[in-house]
Amino acid sequence: MSRLSLGEQAAAARLALTNAPALLRSGLLAPARPSTLARMAGSWWNWRASPATLCAAAAARWPGEVAVIDELGQLTYGELDRRAAALADGLAAESGIGQGTAVAMMCRNHRGFLEAAVAAGRLGADLLLLNTELPARALAQLVAKHDISAVICDEEFGRAFEAAEFAGPLVLSWHEGGSEHTIDSLVRKSAPQAPRPHAPGKVVILTSGTTGVPKGVPRTPSAMDTMGIGVTVIARMSLRTKEAMVIAPPLFHGFGLAFLAMAMLMGHTVVLRRKFDPEALLADIERHRVTTMLAVPAMLQRILQLPQNERERYDTSSLRAAFSGAAPLSPALASRFTAVFGQVLYNGYGSSEAGVATVADPADLAAAPGTVGRPVSGVDVRVLGSDGEELPPGAIGRVCVGSSLTFEGYSGGGPKPELTRGLMPTGDLGHRDADGRIFIDGREDDMIVSGGENIFPQEVEHVLAGHDAISEVAVVGVADEEFGQRLKAFVVTRPGSEVSADELKDYLREHLARYMVPKEFVFLAELPRNATGKLLRSKLT
Repeated sequence: MSRLSLGEQAAAARLALTNAPALLRSGLLAPARPSTLARMAGSWWNWRASPATLCAAAAARWPGEVAVIDELGQLTYGELDRRAAALADGLAAESGIGQGTAVAMMCRNHRGFLEAAVAAGRLGADLLLLNTELPARALAQLVAKHDISAVICDEEFGRAFEAAEFAGPLVLSWHEGGSEHTIDSLVRKSAPQAPRPHAPGKVVILTSGTTGVPKGVPRTPSAMDTMGIGVTVIARMSLRTKEAMVIAPPLFHGFGLAFLAMAMLMGHTVVLRRKFDPEALLADIERHRVTTMLAVPAMLQRILQLPQNERERYDTSSLRAAFSGAAPLSPALASRFTAVFGQVLYNGYGSSEAGVATVADPADLAAAPGTVGRPVSGVDVRVLGSDGEELPPGAIGRVCVGSSLTFEGYSGGGPKPELTRGLMPTGDLGHRDADGRIFIDGREDDMIVSGGENIFPQEVEHVLAGHDAISEVAVVGVADEEFGQRLKAFVVTRPGSEVSADELKDYLREHLARYMVPKEFVFLAELPRNATGKLLRSKLT
């Protein structure tokens, strides 16, 4: 197995020294018994940077701490590690899972996801994380492309794999009873210990698929690849060991998965529910004294839509950090959430291909509510012009990212985007301010040209979202004989609010140029979004 090079060791040392006060406050560097340190080192030797190592190290250091709470109850880190080890042994013995094989997972947020991910890490198998909303046709294509050896899924998705003509073993992770081939049945069986892998497997995360069939983005986890991000998050969010974290976004998405890894590193209790419910989330914060919450902007919006008396029924004073990611956070939503819950909001930016790029803390969002913040340690984020040169503050250009987390190409075929000056374009257009904060103005392919004017829908959306009657908004371009394209707005009003299209046009004319005012407004009950909260613009016509 590979070891850290001298250069990597030096970089790690510099990062640790720079952030030493925050790391000391976190409790992560607290002394441990020699025997505990030996077991933690052994987990690294066995599985390197993988979910298996994180779980085994946490079990060695905090065996009695609660690792996960879901609708079935709770598991300690010791129990989770033992169950994952037994599951790995069962998968190896009954299905031949091991180094060089691939396991697909289609699970909602519950303990089964953690057990399966850790078990795959113990076996050195590649892990394909599937979106629970994949249509049958896309699922069939993905299964065929990735040469899947076994599937671990919730019972509700079993028929989808039958329709995809998957003929291999299928293990149920969440079921209503009566099933024979389940995680629980494999855990209960006494199987021979699985051999230690010679290298960690890949973790394959799917792109959002908002413009077609999702693509697989594979990565082989590395301690150095994730160290800068981990240290940045610990320092900026003042994380402490052995606290509680609610992860509301899907764990199969990079946003949820990254913070699951962070939670295991810190010995946190991860609070999960299979489906998002805004009031249940507030109740979980109160019941488990949650300090960190993860949510996509659409979830934050649904929390704010709860009647005030329902929100105030729950004590959320333990909450120190609410981290938004996976989709754009509008300035209006950031301001509204902060007004209700205080200075606890963080905003992250990244992509499946580029990894985590920036983090905005409460001070950033107070000064500039629309920002995605500053680059995390070890990541280079630049705004480049068409000539590849870096643009000055305020100028809009292509947002490009450089880090060790950028991927090498799509699984199942497909090249990675061409680099510009060694940086990977994210597909977003944005700008930075004089203080180095990054702002995202919109997707390159979402830009609308109307009557010769370039318009970014997100700019119009942000202004509309500031109207008191508006809950959500999306702006798209539609064909127009005279102007080539014209703007069309889809809006969702707040409960009990009424507003007309003419009133919204008048409001926009007070804040934007006339050519940026949509010609047409459509009022909807809700906007179409995928499981991670991203807007499906293709469904708005």
